[in-house]
Amino acid sequence: MRAIELCRTAELGGHVDRCDHCGKLKVSYNSCRNRHCPKCQGLDKERWLEARKRDLLPTTYFHVVFTLPDSLRPLALRNQEVVYNILFKAASETLRTLTRDPKHLGAEIGFIAVLHTWSQILMDHPHLHCIVPAGGLSTDRNKWLPAGNAFYLPVRALSKIFRAKFRIEMARQGLLHKIAPASWQIAWNVNCQAIGSSEATLKYLAPYIFRVAISDSRIMAVKDRTVTFSYRKKGSKRDRNITLDVIEFIRRFLQHVLPAGFMKLRHYGFMNSNCAISLARLRLLILDGLQNIRLCLADLSASKPKPALPKPFCPACGGILLYLFSLIPGRHCRGPT
Repeated sequence: MRAIELCRTAELGGHVDRCDHCGKLKVSYNSCRNRHCPKCQGLDKERWLEARKRDLLPTTYFHVVFTLPDSLRPLALRNQEVVYNILFKAASETLRTLTRDPKHLGAEIGFIAVLHTWSQILMDHPHLHCIVPAGGLSTDRNKWLPAGNAFYLPVRALSKIFRAKFRIEMARQGLLHKIAPASWQIAWNVNCQAIGSSEATLKYLAPYIFRVAISDSRIMAVKDRTVTFSYRKKGSKRDRNITLDVIEFIRRFLQHVLPAGFMKLRHYGFMNSNCAISLARLRLLILDGLQNIRLCLADLSASKPKPALPKPFCPACGGILLYLFSLIPGRHCRGPT
């Protein structure tokens, strides 16, 4: 909370620029760079989008969401690092188990998973978003096996395997006795839907990765020790407002601050940078099974030079701002945690 409070203030230092045309000075203060800060995620999102364009595969993608049931959420909140790690492990093993089955795909897959812990009204709601290419590598790693464009995996099978994998891991951690037996009798919520092309997937995924519990744009009013913010009910596109006492608002926000060093974004299979099969090799394997090779001509062409970063301009006259000197911070900036 202290990092967010001091973000882009004199406490964290900054620098002073001078306009080359009118001579006006402009002071810019440093960001806190904390991953839970709503102000600091926009620029990181654009940088990530640019870097990930080279990782795109010429295939469609699917979005698979694994959600913990209501009865397990209090336990997850009290044991965040353990339960969230189990959530990642159970979901990843579920996808791998089902896709290795020849009845479904019979292939080794890769995917990206990102953790969200909130609902629209900031209540605890742990769930995992997985972005999965529609296909995988054959067991000999010499052929790309495509999945259907409209159907990937049966959600009922995903739900049953996910629940079983999660139960096994909770037993290994000695937490099984803290879970009501009825939790294992209900169907766990797993959703699977097609996203579309690789470009559409990238734009679809970026907000999920850099989203925090609430953005500044959703806060409608702060007065009389209350905070009013907008939200949407599931399945609705209509904005509604909710007003909370300021302490309750802070409490709800803080329960979504992850443990220090916890990785909320993870890469699996051939999407992992340590995989023996490169993404360039994967593109060629996918192309080998495509009839329309034009889909990937851009990937085979010479890489384009990165565009130069835009120069800062003067808000008064539109001239170019030139760096003058730095402002020493009053305290150390924590950075991402």
